[in-house]
Amino acid sequence: MVDQDGFTFEEVVVERGSVRALDGFSAHIPATGITVLFGPSGSGKTTVLRLCNRLEVPTAGRVCLSGADLAGLDPLRLRRRVGMVFQRPTPFPGTVRDNLTAAAPDAPAEELERALRRAALDGSWLDRDAGELSGGEAQRVCLARTLVTGPDTLLLDEPTSSLDASAARQIEDTVRELTRDGISALWVSHDPRQVRRIADAVVGIERGRRVEPDLGEAT
Repeated sequence: MVDQDGFTFEEVVVERGSVRALDGFSAHIPATGITVLFGPSGSGKTTVLRLCNRLEVPTAGRVCLSGADLAGLDPLRLRRRVGMVFQRPTPFPGTVRDNLTAAAPDAPAEELERALRRAALDGSWLDRDAGELSGGEAQRVCLARTLVTGPDTLLLDEPTSSLDASAARQIEDTVRELTRDGISALWVSHDPRQVRRIADAVVGIERGRRVEPDLGEAT
């Protein structure tokens, strides 16, 4: 029997005009640890991620969270449970505090500081100018901005692809620590070396369909 916790995709099709971004995709994403969605560019990875918080909806098939069809869930409540971190860091103009309160306007200072700590920063960052952050710092602030809403699951769309190796490892370590703290993560990657470092489970995808992931030989 399949564990109902987490996301379940049941023969999901997503059509855009004459193109099928997903073509009968079925998979289970557990509600613990880091699950990596692995495949080449254009395989449908980001589409899967966007389905998880209803930035897209299926043309056919079902996406469920803990057994509940996403089609029946309120999108705004869902997006508080399932937070997205995009490929390129996108801090808003203003301070780091401004960025966090944009996501959680009523959050007290201690919650803002806790979100920063969980993203491997601290309260001293609140008054920093978000426009002056390095790429790795900006991505951690964006992660904190997602965490301040209290999500159960993180959706990470190649969050380290625009970072240098050191900053990328910091993000990997931070997300690993978050999973130890009870948050699950669905991480999109096309880098087999990264997958071998971070994955608790791997879901392969190619041409919009589930495939057996081929990570090659470890080097």
